[in-house]
Amino acid sequence: MKIKTRLSLYFTLISSGALLLVLIAVYVAVFSFFNTDFYNRLRERSRLASQFYLKADELATDSLVRVQQKYLEKLPDEVIRVYDDYNLSAFNTKNNVYWTKEIIEQVRRDGSIEYEEGRRKVVGEYYKDNQGNFVILVSAVDTNLEHRTWVLAKITGVLFLIFGTCLFFAGRVFAQRALSPVDKIIAQINNIQASNLHLRVDQVNSRDEIAELVNNFNRLLEHLQNAFELQQTFVANASHELRTPLTSIMGEVDVALTKKRNIVEYERVLRSIANDGGRLQETITSLMELAQVDLNYTRAALTPVRADELIWELEEYWASKKGPGMLKIQLSALPEDEEQLTLPAHKSMLYIALNNIIDNAFKYSGGNQVTLSFRADVARIRIAITDKGQGISAEDAEKIFLPFFRVNKDKSISGSGIGLYIASKIVELFKGTIRVQSELGQGSTFIVDFLK
Repeated sequence: MKIKTRLSLYFTLISSGALLLVLIAVYVAVFSFFNTDFYNRLRERSRLASQFYLKADELATDSLVRVQQKYLEKLPDEVIRVYDDYNLSAFNTKNNVYWTKEIIEQVRRDGSIEYEEGRRKVVGEYYKDNQGNFVILVSAVDTNLEHRTWVLAKITGVLFLIFGTCLFFAGRVFAQRALSPVDKIIAQINNIQASNLHLRVDQVNSRDEIAELVNNFNRLLEHLQNAFELQQTFVANASHELRTPLTSIMGEVDVALTKKRNIVEYERVLRSIANDGGRLQETITSLMELAQVDLNYTRAALTPVRADELIWELEEYWASKKGPGMLKIQLSALPEDEEQLTLPAHKSMLYIALNNIIDNAFKYSGGNQVTLSFRADVARIRIAITDKGQGISAEDAEKIFLPFFRVNKDKSISGSGIGLYIASKIVELFKGTIRVQSELGQGSTFIVDFLK
């Protein structure tokens, strides 16, 4: 069953249930009104009879009957009896209905009674007068009640069926309108394949669950796209970057073994093999980092990471590798609240990202010092890494984060061309941004921002 039909049924059941309760309440109220109204009519006749009884010495015995016929609506099988202190009856209408002494005494004791006797309704009133106390009992058969209630039941039943049907189709229309964005989302999702994961579902102009669904689905697509790109990059880099140095090494070895050579020639071959081996080692390291990022990318467990502590770990690492002070740390505007120094991330992956940027800065600094500036406040955490290299042109700056892209086309500086690409993917995973500011001959600054 589709959601639209299910929502329509739920809406109809809830609304029809409420409507049914209202109709039952109306039915009970009208039924009670009919009963109360009939008893009120009997009480009117009781009061009229009491007035005539007080003037009984001036009126004929059939005066009450004549007044009823002239001014009051005739009730079916109507009976009025007035009993004095001796339980003798006056104003007797021509019928065979009488009440027992127990009923008369109950009226005197309670002052007023009303009850049903089969189809007949009875009202009894006790009146006190200076000429004597008396009891009046009035009864009649409410022949219209059954007919009225049956008509009322049919009306409420028909109304329930009509409104229930209207509510179902109205619910169907509203469900169709409310879920129309879902149909558009489904149509767009059907167009997304493994070959076009860059596509995204259009945002909806609302702040409801559908908008949240679209946002979460787009984030999932972003993670899948990044995961696919990382895998493709790994495969392409493994097949390309590993083959080249291995081919070079094997070629140098084959040439050296073709005949005996002097020491100088062997040293040249060994130096060439060492260079290719170093390049191979660097490539393998990059591939391992890429594999680790690929492994953790879609299942990275985010934990609070102190960014300042991570900075000092990087400083310690590069101090041992390049020498003390080669990675210069500049701290500014540090907050007193330690929470403002914390960001949700995967520590080892964030370490790889920043380390790749620093490594890239040292490669292009020509042995000069690299500066890492750290700033944290309520709004953001900013890490800026500045080198003193030759800088990057505006054209190359737009491609710097693409896989395999290298600024030095002649490959005079070793590298695999995927370090910055890995760094950018990790930063994006943790809701950060990365950009480069550079001028030719003035060095470059890579700025990483994490908004809170």
